[in-house]
Amino acid sequence: MNQEVLAIMEYMEKEKGINRQVFIEAMQSALLAAAKKSIGPARDLRVEIHPKTGRINVRAKLEVVEKVKNSHDQISIKKAREIDPNVNVGDFIEVEVTPKDFGRIAAQVFKQTINQALKGIERKMVLSEFKDRINTIVSGTIRRIERSDIIIDLGRYEGIMPFKERVPTEEYVVGERIKAYVLSVEDTPHGPTIILSRSHPNFILRLLELEVSEVADKIVEVKAIAREPGFRTKIAVWTNNPKIDPVGSCVGVRGARVKNIVRELHSEKIDLFKWSPNVEELTIEALKPARVKKVELDRENHRVKVTVDEENYSLALGKKGKNTWLASKIVGWDIDVVKEPSSVVDNFSQKIAKAAEEMASSLAIDQSVAEQIVRAGFINPEAVAESEEEDLMSALPELDPQLIHRLKEAAHLVGKTN
Repeated sequence: MNQEVLAIMEYMEKEKGINRQVFIEAMQSALLAAAKKSIGPARDLRVEIHPKTGRINVRAKLEVVEKVKNSHDQISIKKAREIDPNVNVGDFIEVEVTPKDFGRIAAQVFKQTINQALKGIERKMVLSEFKDRINTIVSGTIRRIERSDIIIDLGRYEGIMPFKERVPTEEYVVGERIKAYVLSVEDTPHGPTIILSRSHPNFILRLLELEVSEVADKIVEVKAIAREPGFRTKIAVWTNNPKIDPVGSCVGVRGARVKNIVRELHSEKIDLFKWSPNVEELTIEALKPARVKKVELDRENHRVKVTVDEENYSLALGKKGKNTWLASKIVGWDIDVVKEPSSVVDNFSQKIAKAAEEMASSLAIDQSVAEQIVRAGFINPEAVAESEEEDLMSALPELDPQLIHRLKEAAHLVGKTN
């Protein structure tokens, strides 16, 4: 029997990844019930399985007496001193009471309880391992789809991504590698369940930490995230280090860092901007890419009235009002968007057209490109020359980085000739 027990322990350790001591403790508990039936009501009965030899023995704590009246609880002083010469009447001594046929009993118990014991061990292992991985990102393979829930193979365990934690614009294919956020680990009657999510805002935060060392090291702080999964996420970032550009750190050189995140999110739009404790400033940033003309605060009711021109009205609202809704989440106030009077809009449009015409002439570029640059807030070549390339790329994501580089060089030349 000893060799069989050893073989089982080695198999569990190597093939199932179950710690030998954990397995021994589970089997000792199962064997104890069988020992009590075989031996009877002995005091403090316990079962031992030797981790190296596989030997099983049963031990009981008996009271040392002059004359034995109850063999289940007592041992004579004569027999007790054969085990320990220093015991006296009234002491308790631990004695081996392994039945002769306990090897056969143990074999039956192993067969009957090993599956149940395994489930209990695996439950403890999952709870132990994944309780420390809650709020982190894990990788796995999509194993199957059950009633709109995605079952993901995480190696030794499976995770489940419920329908409500999926991203509506994503397609999930069996066999595909996938990253997900560990939302929780629930201990259910059917066993522990690892709940995963790709729609949670913290999934974005953890991706940022993976891509941006400054965020991982807490040099740049993510102050707020608002997300419409699959469509757009707004992220307000901040740092107390005046030498660091929090937005530029997250965007990366030529947008490399944020592009990796967008790629993981299957082209979900990411709006990164600088957080401010000032509600007006934060509102203007949060409503980007829309350009805000005026901000009025109702502090008593925590409402913000934002005025935009005709061209930026739809942009400020976003599809089905989502841009305003996301901005409200960031600011923590309700936001109302209104159009400015048409006469002001017309005057503004004329100024834009004139500035774009001058920009196109100075930099030798198309009128349409010049208008994009002006509408992004760079009203003349000097503004382009003085801006960092990263800021230009962030404000003009639709323009090719190489074109932006050429525009900046041309703007520098214009500045030198003037």
